[in-house]
Order: sequence, then structure tokens, then C-alpha cells
Amino acid sequence: MTMSSSEKSLKPLGVLSSAQGSPPLLSVVVPCYNEEATLERIVHKVLSVDLPIEIIVVDDGSSDRSREVLEAIAKRDSRVRALFHPHNMGKGSALATGFKFATGFFVIVQDADLEYDPRDFYRLLEPALIQDADVVFGSRFKGYGAQRVLYYWHSVANGMLTTLSNMTSNLNLTDMETCYKLFRREIIQAIDLKEHRFGFEPEITAKIARMGCRVYEVGISYNGRSYEDGKKIGLKDAFRALYCIFRYGIFGIQIKKPELPSLPVVYTELARSLVSETAEDKRARLFVELLSPALREPVITGNPGDSR
Repeated sequence: MTMSSSEKSLKPLGVLSSAQGSPPLLSVVVPCYNEEATLERIVHKVLSVDLPIEIIVVDDGSSDRSREVLEAIAKRDSRVRALFHPHNMGKGSALATGFKFATGFFVIVQDADLEYDPRDFYRLLEPALIQDADVVFGSRFKGYGAQRVLYYWHSVANGMLTTLSNMTSNLNLTDMETCYKLFRREIIQAIDLKEHRFGFEPEITAKIARMGCRVYEVGISYNGRSYEDGKKIGLKDAFRALYCIFRYGIFGIQIKKPELPSLPVVYTELARSLVSETAEDKRARLFVELLSPALREPVITGNPGDSR
């Protein structure tokens, strides 16, 4: 798979380096079904984020070459773990499998397409490290970065589903259906997931609300794809989401929140340093590459052959 010039130029920020002897800070769970065209590129992007990280890719019975691509990636990089379903079981099932094998302090969902930018991980980790968030949602509607303009009725349906979810969960989210959800590992592993397909989103939202989790939301960038590009969610998934909102939001049972261990000293020291800084200093130090869309591409200065 050939990488684009912008992807090859991705450079780590040189922060949040690994804690020796500690589990990874972040487990990235990637459900994959027939994504051979984008799988290697998204894994490359995730690995280019400068974090102590592990990637768990669950191939959900792909009928294309996704399995072969994944096996080759896992052989090259020990941070990538490959898991395989014998047949297609659905996104929710793939996520449930991946969550079981996560060892990081935090767990995040990453789709295998290119709609979501892994460099937004920093934005989701910020309230988790600084404000003791148990769960952080990455909202496509809070206003951050470039947003590809696509289907109007999808945004209407998303807004309606989020509103109904908020009414049953008593949360005030702007994007319940987002892929980017970051959890403390103990929380996601304590939840018994039932939904096999895209019903995962309203189910997990209802269950973390019933658990009494501290939920935060941050804006993220979004490069949505069309059905021609391979988008899979459809009308039947919207009806299933409605069912899940009422099934788990109104009739769901209370879930006890697990005890959460303290983070290693290296991460708590980082959190304290962030709290002591102003928002401007903090973002300048850690997130300058994220906060300016113009900086997502290399800056060319001086002679044509010179760059920095």
C-alpha cells in the first residue's frame, strides 16, 4: 500500500513518551471489515501518534484482502495485535472482542477507514488526564478543524438520535453516534455489550450514563466518506439505534461503576504539569500541530528543496 506524501511526513510531537515498565497509556481498538484499501494507512497514522500505544485490530470476517494486510502489519510491528473472527459478526461484536484484550489505561475506538484523524487522540486524552474524565466523546458537531460536507439527512437523523439518547440518559451530548469514544479500560471491560452492529453507540452511551461515569465531550475533525467510498451504515441501523435508545436508556439496568486504579506517576506528573499551565501554554506545547489545520501539511520555506 502506497502512503500519501502527507502521511509519510507525519512526525511524532515528542511528548507523552512511554512509561518504562507500565502498560501502554492507550489501547486503540480497530474493527475491520473489508477495509484493505485503507487499513495499512490508518494503522500508519495511529502509530505516528507519539503515545505509549497498542493497536488491536479485529478483522470481522473480511472477504477481501484485509486479513492478509493485517497479518503483514502485525508481523512488522509488535505494537499491533491481529485478531480474527471466523465470519462477519458485526462492528459491535468486533469491538467487544477487542476490548477484552486491551491492556492500556485508556481505550479508544478507531474505525479502519480514514474518516477520523488519530492526531485527535491528544484532544480526547486531555480531559481524561486533567479532569479525571471516565469517558470522552469526540464530537463532529462542536466545531473543530475541517469537516467534509456530505449528507444533510444523515446529520438530521444523527441530531434526532442524539436528542432522544440525551432524553433517556440525561446527558447533553452533541454527537452520540461518533466513533471516537475514549474510556478508562476498567469501565469498558465492566460493561456486558449486547449489540452486534452499529447499535453499539446508543447501547454504550446508555450504559455509561447508568454507571454514573464522568463524561466529557471535545470537538474533533471529520473527513466523512460517501457510500461510493465504502460507507456501511444504513437506514436499518437508524431504526436499530432507536430501539437501542429505548431498550437500554429506559429499560436498562443500573451498572456498578468499577474502582479505577491511579495512573502511573509518569502520567500523573504529566497531568499536574498540564493543570499548572495556562490553556494557551498547554496547547502550544502539546497540541500546536492539532489546533491549526494549516499545520497538518509540511510547511515549505526558503528554497524549494528546503522544508521544516
